[in-house]
Amino acid sequence: MPATDRDLYLDALRAGALVVVVLGHWAATLPRMDDGIMVEAEHLLKLWEAAGYLTWLVQVVPLFVFVSAAVSIDGVERRMRAGHRQLHWWADRSLALARPTVTYLAVLAAFALLSVFTGGRLLGQLNESLTIHLWFLLMLITVQALLPASVEADRKFGLWAIAGLIAITALVDWLRAGLPGPAGIAALGERVMAADSLAALLIGSVNAFAVWLLPQQLGIAWRRGRFRGAGAGAALVVLGLVWLLATIASGYPVGMVGVDFAGHSNMLPPTLALIGVMWLQIGLVLLLEKPARWLIERGRVSGAVTILSALGMPLYLWHKFAELPAAWLGERLGLPIDAGIPGTPGFWAGRGWWLLLCLAMVIPVIAAVAAFEARRSHQVTAAASTRAIIIGGISLYAGLTISLALGAIPGAIIGTALVLVASQVLRQHPRFSESRRAGKAP
Repeated sequence: MPATDRDLYLDALRAGALVVVVLGHWAATLPRMDDGIMVEAEHLLKLWEAAGYLTWLVQVVPLFVFVSAAVSIDGVERRMRAGHRQLHWWADRSLALARPTVTYLAVLAAFALLSVFTGGRLLGQLNESLTIHLWFLLMLITVQALLPASVEADRKFGLWAIAGLIAITALVDWLRAGLPGPAGIAALGERVMAADSLAALLIGSVNAFAVWLLPQQLGIAWRRGRFRGAGAGAALVVLGLVWLLATIASGYPVGMVGVDFAGHSNMLPPTLALIGVMWLQIGLVLLLEKPARWLIERGRVSGAVTILSALGMPLYLWHKFAELPAAWLGERLGLPIDAGIPGTPGFWAGRGWWLLLCLAMVIPVIAAVAAFEARRSHQVTAAASTRAIIIGGISLYAGLTISLALGAIPGAIIGTALVLVASQVLRQHPRFSESRRAGKAP
């Protein structure tokens, strides 16, 4: 396939993952009502233990990283062969993320200030929910910064690079558990979850790199043909199911997103159990590739994929914001958005109403954002120096981290300023000077 052609199957996988993430986030938010007024927003996993099994399907972040690596590898290799600086490539990606994030945080900051001065109630109830999804952006820019290294690792070591990341993950969990002997392997997960000391946390932070680099390494290996076909896909699906059942039997939590019913997490930091989801999802990618490509070639399907791909970042950033007008409308119309007791018929009815309201509200939100971004200037200036890229990167990381940690109030207010600095600094686009020096139009 020519490098200039888009692979609609990869676009469809990304679009599908995005839809699952959006619906999953909405479904996990449980409004609690008192006399027709929303008084709290709880998380599904903290109230319903069985929901942990659903996360095996809705934890699609590994799939997104896998596909992003497969899409990006050709461009990265071209730049490497041409001798371009990979720091500039990362600056391009970070700028593309920082620009729309500034808009989101600025609007959120405006609502936060309005809430502070008017005693706004709904923003307070959804404060953390409106920024919690920014963790994905932090993870994404980190693994993409290491994409050239992942490409080089695949070239030198092939599938052994994947084995190395798995070994690091296992070793980290082993160290967090306090080096149990062979007799303690069956309880490894329980010991990992019980290790809440500062040392265990610092050791566990290594897995924030190792685990999220794994789907990137797998995406590169797949794109380079190191494993393919329905047979390999079926084998990976079986491996994923066995892996998940084995890790859960050894004491790891069932849930693969957030914090579970008992307050444990396979995400903070990532654990060996989360790798089972990767095998399962990548196996399905291989297993379904042939029929999916046939289906995507049908005109209407390809059109929907193209639209969702174009709206990917706006939809991800703004889908949580749609919960604000959804809650307001649910109150005004007196709809039963209070989910009741998880697992009961009333619970599912409440989920249905909540999802419908969020869907209805996200459409005008995305339309307004798309109209604004279309009019927004994306003009670049002079070439960014290495120092400018580093300053912009630090500002971007700081803005996202503070917004994530502190919520809309006051996180978005502080985060807006920092991400704006990143956007302005990274706007000094390196390609501009390269094209000027080459005598080409920027």
